[in-house]
Amino acid sequence: MLRWLDDVPWFFIMIACLTLGLAPFVPEPHLVEKVRMLFQGTLHRLIDIFDLLMHASPFILAIMKGIRTQQIKANNNISNSDMKE
Repeated sequence: MLRWLDDVPWFFIMIACLTLGLAPFVPEPHLVEKVRMLFQGTLHRLIDIFDLLMHASPFILAIMKGIRTQQIKANNNISNSDMKE
């Protein structure tokens, strides 16, 4: 189901995190502003919720790819140890 994630290079994910995830750089990133609004309970408008999801998506993608990479490594280690026995 997540095989498409294997084809996305880490380089592009990190560039997305640095650009879309942290934009605009001045006065503060929207992600920081929207997370603050979320914790304060003032994140009510649909545009703000969409903005939070849009700016958080590269980081969510990076977390998903990291978990997927670890799962693949774990499965390969299990397969390799089964072959040695």
